[in-house]
Amino acid sequence: METSANELVRLNQQLLESIAAGDWETYAALCDPTISAFEPEARGQLVEGMDFHKFYFDLGVGKGPVNTTMCSPHVRLMGDVAVVSYVRLVQRLDPAGAPVTARGEETRVWQRKNGTWRHVHFHRSAGA
Repeated sequence: METSANELVRLNQQLLESIAAGDWETYAALCDPTISAFEPEARGQLVEGMDFHKFYFDLGVGKGPVNTTMCSPHVRLMGDVAVVSYVRLVQRLDPAGAPVTARGEETRVWQRKNGTWRHVHFHRSAGA
């Protein structure tokens, strides 16, 4: 089964949009239940499984529009594993209603299992 870099960028964008929308069903469908992550919220600890992430979804999404952009995504395919790296820009409104943009560096690992790509690991850094 041939996979293109475009397909992985599309899946990754769908994942980011599910995060921005607080859409747990889509997020959970794209992720492997044993997902692991290093992210700023985990304070340097390796997080495993979905519970840590579900906590933030359960808090609800912020008010107002959110736009997520992957800048210069780079995809490395290695058989049934792919690494997608990029800078993520998130545009939203601050509490006063002014537009703000946050940025961070992300690397996401996808694995094809039974013909379906699942998000299995990510490393997210706070913007420099």
